[in-house]
Amino acid sequence: MSSIDLGASGCSETAAEPLRALQDLLGSIVKSNCFYQGKLAEYVDQPLPRSLDDFSARVPLTTKAELVADQAANPPYGSNLSCSLTGYTRCHQTSGTTGNPIRWLDTAESWSAMTDDWTEIFKAAGISREDRIFFAFSFGPFLGFWLAFEAAGRLGCLAIPGGGMSSAQRVRVLLEHSCTVLCCTPSYALHLAETSRTLGLDPTQGRVRLLVVAGEPGGSIPSVRKQISAAWNGARVFDHHGMTETGPVTYENPKSPGDLLILERSFFVEVIDPLTTRPVIEGQLGELVLTTLRRFGSPLIRYRTGDLVLRRHFQGHQVLEGGILGRVDDMVVVRGVNVYPSALDALIRKVEGTAEYRVTVDRRASLIELSIELEGDTSVALAVAQCVQYSLALRVTVVPVIHGSLPRFELKARRWQTIG
Repeated sequence: MSSIDLGASGCSETAAEPLRALQDLLGSIVKSNCFYQGKLAEYVDQPLPRSLDDFSARVPLTTKAELVADQAANPPYGSNLSCSLTGYTRCHQTSGTTGNPIRWLDTAESWSAMTDDWTEIFKAAGISREDRIFFAFSFGPFLGFWLAFEAAGRLGCLAIPGGGMSSAQRVRVLLEHSCTVLCCTPSYALHLAETSRTLGLDPTQGRVRLLVVAGEPGGSIPSVRKQISAAWNGARVFDHHGMTETGPVTYENPKSPGDLLILERSFFVEVIDPLTTRPVIEGQLGELVLTTLRRFGSPLIRYRTGDLVLRRHFQGHQVLEGGILGRVDDMVVVRGVNVYPSALDALIRKVEGTAEYRVTVDRRASLIELSIELEGDTSVALAVAQCVQYSLALRVTVVPVIHGSLPRFELKARRWQTIG
């Protein structure tokens, strides 16, 4: 690929900056990245995209299945590498919840750029060097809060790791250090509050004023946010989302909690119809597609994330309204009703007195049946069943079970199971 004269492109000043970033990215990796050399082979002898629309029309999408196949064919890291292995300093992997895990390498430069993004997230959340941040995270191979931990140090905060600890140990460390900020998944925030009460400790007596959550959609769901905040004495809940393949992508809009602002300096964002792959109009539900602009070592170009979003513009910024609304591959059609896990979670959390739950999708009969096991008494189970029926026009069986009998999750919760 060769560079072009932007003055001849006819693009606006607003579009020029991401266009230049895309041109820099494509012009760089086509020379050295074997994975994208193959995908972009037919474009090598043509000029770089002359507009953002040109980029979207000419450059092919990238899928997770392609990355998995590439790593299987080129173990252990695949061919999506823009420099020699000696240029990489970090290795992480996806959780593998929807298939084989993907290993991901980062150079010092790309790691620093992503740490910059997490620093921006912390600043937007109102975190300063006066804060003490506890990371209730295993610090295993998943990207998780590794970047956030380094960003805390960059801000001058006292960062306290919670790797290798039980939930009970984490609660005690959190309270003993008078931590003001807790970083974890939404589910685990509720579990830690529950654990503290089981130990005879009161989380409301601590100093936690802010919970930065990630890993699940719950942080942008009003009913889940309310439940987490109540469990931590009214502490603020601040949402963020990202992936191992991309790094941090969004953070909560301080002026509109529940909506997510995109880190636009690091991503070119598209939203497409998951069936036709054509772009959708603003405000229409579609699949989030990302191109990483500052992760040259292992880039992603037009990556299909599988996340369902509603994108709008808010005061000159791109916003995902309501956060991540679901997954393309998670929707279940039950007697003609489209049911998304995040939507069902929101309904369950609306009911006072709910704790953990598990959903079973039974495909053994001609019609799919959905049932819920719920920690709570009979009246709570009845209220949840009525809430689901009223909101989704769907009758489901809700069975009350003994408190503490269902599994808890430190990382992404796996509350759905399928029979048949």
